[in-house]
Amino acid sequence: MSAVEDKTIAVADGISLHAKIYAGGAKTPAICLHGLTRNESDFELLAPKIAATGRDVVALTMRGRGRSTYDPNYLNYHPLTYRDDVLKAMDSLAVTRAVFIGTSLGGIVTMLINESAPDRVTAAVINDVGPELALEGITRIAGYAGKTKTNVASLEEAASEIRAVNGVAFPGADDDFWRAFARRTFRENPDESWTLAYDPNIGKALTEIGPAPDLWAPFESLKNKPTLIIRGSISDLLSPEIVAKMRGVHPNFDYAEVPNVGHAPMLTEPAAWGAIQAFLVGID
Repeated sequence: MSAVEDKTIAVADGISLHAKIYAGGAKTPAICLHGLTRNESDFELLAPKIAATGRDVVALTMRGRGRSTYDPNYLNYHPLTYRDDVLKAMDSLAVTRAVFIGTSLGGIVTMLINESAPDRVTAAVINDVGPELALEGITRIAGYAGKTKTNVASLEEAASEIRAVNGVAFPGADDDFWRAFARRTFRENPDESWTLAYDPNIGKALTEIGPAPDLWAPFESLKNKPTLIIRGSISDLLSPEIVAKMRGVHPNFDYAEVPNVGHAPMLTEPAAWGAIQAFLVGID
């Protein structure tokens, strides 16, 4: 088991980000970036696996989630802001270059970082997102972001809320899976109630600003970097048609599909982890 350190990192606008750092070794470190309403706890099982390959892992929580500062100006909840925050965090941690592992929003931020600061990205794992977003998926996400119950009485109620939103993506998941998912999405209060661990205003920003700027140029900027695209086989955000278009601008990316999983794989599934493990072998 790798040693784990909690860090608080000041970025901009009076905001601090929370990170968990998993000690692994001298290879190029990895930075894990989560999805829209998630936080670094989504990588609590994956990060030690990556650290065991000989590299430190930084699981970073973006502003407005988890133990990072909630932004009083919800218009700052935007991928370009997150891009700048991650670059600032890298500077603070003295991480010159990294292997980026980005799920959904984290994948979008990875593309934007490579476009604006290509020297900071050694390689990229993009989890279930592309430079174009399928309408079905973005409509579903906009339908729940910021609209889940903010407070619930128990972990079981939290798990029920999360299952109602994400059940379509994990049709075979059992009760233990949903309780673990809920623990990563809510935080427990002293009275044993649970509170949503992200700012509901993220949903307002998504509605008013939109999910992302145009991403085809940022994605194309990765074409000379080792890139692994992972897709859930029943994803409603990254369609096979979008994957085919992605090959038109970046024909050499590695690809893995996770059976019977939608948006987004947890990356510990055998198909996902096997692909990540093989991908990392060639990266010092």
